[in-house]
Amino acid sequence: MKTANLRITGMHCASCAAIVNKALSKTEGVKEANVNFSTSKALVTFDEKKLDEKKLVQIVKGKGYGAELIQDHEDPEKQAKLQSAEIKKVRDLFLTSLVFTVPAFIIGMVLMWFGVEVPYKEYLLWLLATPVQFYVGWQFYKGTWHSLKNKTANMDTLIAVGTSAAYLYSVYVVLFAPQLGQYFETSAILITLVVLGKYLEAAAKGKTSEAIKKLIGLSPKIATVIRKGKEIRISVDDVVVGDIIVVKPGEKIPVDGKVVEGDSSVDESMITGESIPVEKKKGDKVIGGTINKHGSLRFVATKVGENTTLSHIIRLIEDAQGKKAPIQRFADVVSAYFVPIVIIIAIATFLVWHFALDKEFSFALITSVAVLVIACPCALGLATPTAIMVGTGKGAKHGILIKGGEALETAHKLSFVVFDKTGTITKGTPEVTDIIPLNKEKEEKILKIAASVEKPSEHPLAEAIVKKAKAGKIALGKVTAFKAIPGYGIKAKLNEKQYYFGNAKHMKENRIDVRKIGDKVRLLEEQGKTVMMLAENKKLIGIIAVADTIKQSSKEAVQKLEHMGVTVYMITGDNVRTARAIAKQAGIEHVFAEVLPDQKAGYVKTLQKKGKVAMVGDGINDAPALAQADIGIAMGSGTDVAMETGNIVLMRNDLLDVPKAIRLSKVTMSKIKQNMFWALFYNVLGIPIAAGILYPATGWLLSPIIAGGAMALSSVSVVTNSLMLKYKSLV
Repeated sequence: MKTANLRITGMHCASCAAIVNKALSKTEGVKEANVNFSTSKALVTFDEKKLDEKKLVQIVKGKGYGAELIQDHEDPEKQAKLQSAEIKKVRDLFLTSLVFTVPAFIIGMVLMWFGVEVPYKEYLLWLLATPVQFYVGWQFYKGTWHSLKNKTANMDTLIAVGTSAAYLYSVYVVLFAPQLGQYFETSAILITLVVLGKYLEAAAKGKTSEAIKKLIGLSPKIATVIRKGKEIRISVDDVVVGDIIVVKPGEKIPVDGKVVEGDSSVDESMITGESIPVEKKKGDKVIGGTINKHGSLRFVATKVGENTTLSHIIRLIEDAQGKKAPIQRFADVVSAYFVPIVIIIAIATFLVWHFALDKEFSFALITSVAVLVIACPCALGLATPTAIMVGTGKGAKHGILIKGGEALETAHKLSFVVFDKTGTITKGTPEVTDIIPLNKEKEEKILKIAASVEKPSEHPLAEAIVKKAKAGKIALGKVTAFKAIPGYGIKAKLNEKQYYFGNAKHMKENRIDVRKIGDKVRLLEEQGKTVMMLAENKKLIGIIAVADTIKQSSKEAVQKLEHMGVTVYMITGDNVRTARAIAKQAGIEHVFAEVLPDQKAGYVKTLQKKGKVAMVGDGINDAPALAQADIGIAMGSGTDVAMETGNIVLMRNDLLDVPKAIRLSKVTMSKIKQNMFWALFYNVLGIPIAAGILYPATGWLLSPIIAGGAMALSSVSVVTNSLMLKYKSLV
């Protein structure tokens, strides 16, 4: 089996994606096809013995859409330019439409309301409406033609039929029946509003290429390697497996490898999400893109190019984004049945009145046009975008940035929320949690000594201890004979006394007995804390515990989610004991511990078999899982990559905004359903009246003018209902 990544052009809505998806899926030899409308891509898994990429491209083109093969790791700049070009194209169409529609609206409606007559008004409106109808609106005719060829109907069909009916009827009125009202401005306004919606949708599409571009930018371009006994600087692309690479303090590690010489601490937060640097010594693995903090390292390259961990994460994001199926718009589903029925009713109305009941041609035409005008999809087209626009605006006011309507449509269906630990549930920075004096010493003395000996160190744990001492306004002493032992701790002299500060291995190395405090240490470690011991000469005098503490809002956010019927999970690379300790503090029962970065998306995928899943994270290591999840929720304090991969960004970095986002989705979807009801209510009620069902008994006929008024009223009710979202509570 082989996988092809195709770029699809010419898709106007989710139903277009469905047409392409169906065509590819039905092709012999295709195992799986995923067409993503939001990214304009198709990911196709196929049997290369039965067909090839060229055949797949031909199948898409046969359905009336453009297609081209995307090479692995396509230049993000190219993709960004294509997205910008698409947005600019729709924006230019909207501005063009606006140039003609605004004067048409003023002449056809505003001046009429004030009783001002404009000479040759009908001809002026005809002139203004024509470019909107056939230049700006050409995309709808094209979309209608594609859908008809594929024996279906979509919003393009509704827009094309409705506006064409209003436009062509207006042409008839101007030429043959000036006494009747025209609807040129109605068709122009409708097309302008729909194109505005398409522009907003295009602008809100995911920024996958920018996220991937930033990921690629993390990898250094130059590596220092030893060849023929000399250090030389070469391009990372020229590094081969087996090269010995030198990394100095502050430099990025260029590729994955195994340490052969040196000791250092490496900041792996961009991969693991864990804020505390990892000590590295001979035999330890290092990951490309991570930052060497202290000391020099020499390592042998084990993975280069596309085999590195960073490249693997990039591929995971691309795959997860490509497989994210678009949500079928409810309006498109309705229109698939609604449009053919309306057209059949309009034709039947004309035939019955003209041939069966022997009414004159103009009478039959007016009734059939009234049917099409009252069925015009203005309200149906506005029902979803207006609610989504108000909903996303409300979210933004609460610091919840929602990227387009898909996230709003999905969030209320969530069954599971998976939280990353570090920086999401926890603060992401270590803090001193416990100071335990031994042998009748005082807390202040223990903290003063520990902070004094740690001050020369740049380790994050040292920073936490020094910060604690400064907060307590404790004056620090000057140490001598300072020595940091990576992976163990500190050795230094203060006031002529020898001090040892570090972990149990450090104490054991210096023959300091720690057996008496074993229970205390175990208890602290079970609470998810990092324990450091302080010894004066060879005698233990105190214990200091440091931990990445949970955020104030974490527990309350978990409780709110559980109350909403959402099951909460925590996922982390930490060991099981630490993970469970943190989870217990946050009130989380379900934990995925010791999970490697490239495994997170897999855990999300497993949960997706049971229901809709949201992933909440802030690091680059979370990006594949954010992309894989039905909803990716990124913390505003997180990395740019996480924020761009997520569907929702919480700018206030407050976990209480997660249940708020779900609540916002629920109220927005409720408004969309109400809007659909009102949009269709006028049609269902108005179509039979427009067709003349009351005429034989009452002599009353619904004119196209009244039909247009009813259509406008449905639009007003939909927009007003959407605006009421502003007053909904999210608490």
